[in-house]
Amino acid sequence: MRLTTKGRYAVTAMLDLALHEEQGPITLADISQRQGVSVSYLEQLFAKLRRSKLVESIRGPGGGYRLAGGAAAVSVAQIVEAVNDSMDATRCLGQGDCQHGEVCLTHYLWTDLSARLRDFLGEITLADLVSRDDIQQVRTRQDRGNCSRPSSDNLERII
Repeated sequence: MRLTTKGRYAVTAMLDLALHEEQGPITLADISQRQGVSVSYLEQLFAKLRRSKLVESIRGPGGGYRLAGGAAAVSVAQIVEAVNDSMDATRCLGQGDCQHGEVCLTHYLWTDLSARLRDFLGEITLADLVSRDDIQQVRTRQDRGNCSRPSSDNLERII
């Protein structure tokens, strides 16, 4: 199993949104600047996040995005699933046809790992991440404009 750039950046962008939600709607340009992700890539991700009802878009002057249900209502698993990233560790994508149409020797091991990963990420909300001191330190550095690389690297170490 491998969390792709799509999943990593979606979680990073959503965490950025949660960290700055007190400022009102956040523009993708602001997230792009802080996280080092292109606006066009964020637009693709946020279209999926909006369809999954994890974010709301606000149009007009002062518009942008905000969390649809608050940071406590959004889990990391929901974000990853919203952008169609797989949390499946099996080679057969859970189909059970991994070895010439049959279940392979380790199929159930990887199926169990996938379930535990889904459960683990399902238990972590954006509010949980926002409350972490290490994440707040990264936020402070980024808000000062001293970020030299995207925070997905930092988030990767945390999760």
